[in-house]
Amino acid sequence: MADFLAEKRQEIANRLKELAPLVEEAAQLQAALDALDAAAGRPAARKPSAPRKPRAAKKGTGARGRPKGSGKRQAEALKLVKKQPGITIAEIAAAMGIQQDYLYRVLPGLQAEGKVRKEGRGWYPAGS
Repeated sequence: MADFLAEKRQEIANRLKELAPLVEEAAQLQAALDALDAAAGRPAARKPSAPRKPRAAKKGTGARGRPKGSGKRQAEALKLVKKQPGITIAEIAAAMGIQQDYLYRVLPGLQAEGKVRKEGRGWYPAGS
């Protein structure tokens, strides 16, 4: 096992040595392109930025992201429940072409809002 790891480590180190000149050349070419753009009066090309950190919720609101219930998938799941009362999460996921995991959060939310109810494994429109 140690031989395998040492071999892979050496392969990676060798490949990095091969790529280093290309990285340097790319930086030089980008600097030349920026200089030509500046001479022509064009704004410099945007460089990739670091990934953004998620914003913190406003203090005291407890809210993050989009408002609850504003998603298209939630509306689509509700439409399927109304169209086919007794439908299961597996059937809804197959009809929508998504993973079931998502629906295990969506449907209880719809139930809490009084839009659907659960009987056994099936989901029904509230009031039916």
